[in-house]
Amino acid sequence: MKLLIDAGNTRIKWALADGQTWLRSGTLPVEQARELPQQLAGLQDIRQAWVSNVAGEEVAQHIRDACVSAQPCFIAAREAQCGVRNGYSSPAQLGSDRWAALIAAWHLVHGTCLVVNSGTATTVDALSAKGEFIGGLILPGVELMQRSLRGTAAQLQAAQAGEYAPFPLNTADALYSGALQASCGAIERQYALLGESGAPVVLSGGAALVLRDSLNVPLRIVDNLVLQGLWLIAQETDA
Repeated sequence: MKLLIDAGNTRIKWALADGQTWLRSGTLPVEQARELPQQLAGLQDIRQAWVSNVAGEEVAQHIRDACVSAQPCFIAAREAQCGVRNGYSSPAQLGSDRWAALIAAWHLVHGTCLVVNSGTATTVDALSAKGEFIGGLILPGVELMQRSLRGTAAQLQAAQAGEYAPFPLNTADALYSGALQASCGAIERQYALLGESGAPVVLSGGAALVLRDSLNVPLRIVDNLVLQGLWLIAQETDA
């Protein structure tokens, strides 16, 4: 049994895999990370634990406390792994979540694509036809953009959640539509720069469904892209 853990900025996701089969999965907010040992306490026969952690050392310690039957392996980006080559100027500085997502996307597409993970932050990463990571963007996620403006601009305190409108006529809709358009604009601009008509955008993360209906690019929506990348890394290590 392999335990896979994706500790992001907002949520911790986990899955229990046996060979090709995913048996159980769960999630909890990062601020409740101390509850992870209790959530995983009933899992049996865990031989390996593979972790992507971008949530800091305190969360890492809670993960260690939860993995009592297997020493967790915290992954880091490499120069090359699972068929993907890392073009980052300092390969190890690429976030482990982005690296795992790139690996998962490559094994799904085996060709040129954009890999978009949309959560607290939105990352927009490009893969070449040869599996080379050629660079990417990091920008605030849809919700974070709105929170940032509400927290710093006194006259942008929307009293309610907004909805998308092409030309918004109230503050709540203006905040939401602006954040959505900015995110979609970044994705579509990178897609144009990629220059591969028909290449898919592999879209994952908590805001994937929010972005889906506003993007004018070929989409492939995939749940738990980081966990799938962790599984592939674990499989290659066992080979």
